Amino acid sequence: MYQTIFKPVFDFLAAFFGLLLLFPLFIIITIGLFIANQGKPFFFQQRPGKNGKIFRIVKFKTMNDRKDGEGNLLPDADRLTTVGRFVRKTSLDELPQLLNVLKGDMSLIGPRPLLTHYLHLYNDFQNRRHEVKPGITGWAQVNGRNAISWDKKFEYDVWYVDHVSFGLDIKILIKTVLKVVKSEGINAADAATIEPFDGQ
Repeated sequence: MYQTIFKPVFDFLAAFFGLLLLFPLFIIITIGLFIANQGKPFFFQQRPGKNGKIFRIVKFKTMNDRKDGEGNLLPDADRLTTVGRFVRKTSLDELPQLLNVLKGDMSLIGPRPLLTHYLHLYNDFQNRRHEVKPGITGWAQVNGRNAISWDKKFEYDVWYVDHVSFGLDIKILIKTVLKVVKSEGINAADAATIEPFDGQ
């Protein structure tokens, strides 16, 4: 009952009123990133959703497109702008995903949608993360986010799939706010972003 009826309604209403409430902040960040990223404030990418269905995720773009002399993108840490660093540290880069929630591609709470080219690397256990809609935040995010190993991340994702409930979602929302305030687990150790998943 909760997953099929109440959770989708709650997601839609929370995303709708969240966007209304945060609209001034949304505009300010958009302008700041428009200037910092040479007219590109948003980042779009294909991601797998529930049952592996592909959708287009939208986030604030925290890194510019600077390249080296050979035309290759510079390392992530070198492309992270000052504005982008602040937006990422405060997790405001996730704000545009409320639009994905409104469209029904995502939920507020669920396993984070990962890259499409990881799909063929998952084993049966890891692939279970796609049994529910992906979320803006989730059980793995409030238990380490990018600072934990891939194995632990998948373990947390599948645990959520097996235990999803209204009480658990509220707990995750509260813990997410605390994590954002403390800026915990934003990056993996000694890296601007988490290391790519290689199937191991």
